[in-house]
Amino acid sequence: MRWLKFTAAGKTSWGLVEGDQVIAVDGDPFSEWQRTSRAHSLSHVKFELPLIPRTFYCVGLNYLKHLKEAADKRGEVPAVPDRPEIGYRAQNALIAHDEDVVIPSFATEKIHYEGELVVVIGKKVKHLTKENAMDCVFGYTIGNDVSERSWQKADRSLWRSKNADTFKPMGPWIETEADLDKMETIVRVNGKETNRFATGDMIFGVVPFLVELTKYFTLWPGDVIWMGTDGASPDIKHGDVVEIEITGVGTLRNRFVREGR
Repeated sequence: MRWLKFTAAGKTSWGLVEGDQVIAVDGDPFSEWQRTSRAHSLSHVKFELPLIPRTFYCVGLNYLKHLKEAADKRGEVPAVPDRPEIGYRAQNALIAHDEDVVIPSFATEKIHYEGELVVVIGKKVKHLTKENAMDCVFGYTIGNDVSERSWQKADRSLWRSKNADTFKPMGPWIETEADLDKMETIVRVNGKETNRFATGDMIFGVVPFLVELTKYFTLWPGDVIWMGTDGASPDIKHGDVVEIEITGVGTLRNRFVREGR
């Protein structure tokens, strides 16, 4: 199923995407819900954020090509991690499908995207094992991990380079039936393909991260884990439109605009 949070006729609700329509439901996917007779064309609704996570986890360098490119830029030999490592992002940075990424007026030209698979947690869990880890996964959505690279280089943390307002597009919906082994991530800028990679070709997959996370933290319904990216990004300019497609999930689209332009 594809769960979409949307607004139509002034009312925000959850719905099930079926073809080019969304069927509204009463309730939500993490508790009880009931299908209704209210149907809307997808072209006539506003897509909302799939959810606001209680905790917003993220994975850093989790693809070999991306790891090598980052090391090359620093003039270093790439160091492949020997265990899953987890970070965080800020809720204030989240925006929905088709909303604008706003580049601060004083930012440099080094604005980059990262197309990422997002794992959505469906139930409260702790101390998962590799045998039962996937039982807590409700589904998947798509994230665009936007970065201002000069800030990232200058600061000791990622507080502004990755967490500025609007720097974390996520959507368009949550897909519950996707097959990780068959997914490809395809990124397009202004309609031109700039990156393509096998989504599941991670250094550490979803299961190792779930096991590692839940040694220390309780995961709750609606928590998300962004799983990292492969490849590199061009410098994104005012007016550019970035589309991130993950086969079997959907396409996340956002325009980039420079503040004050």
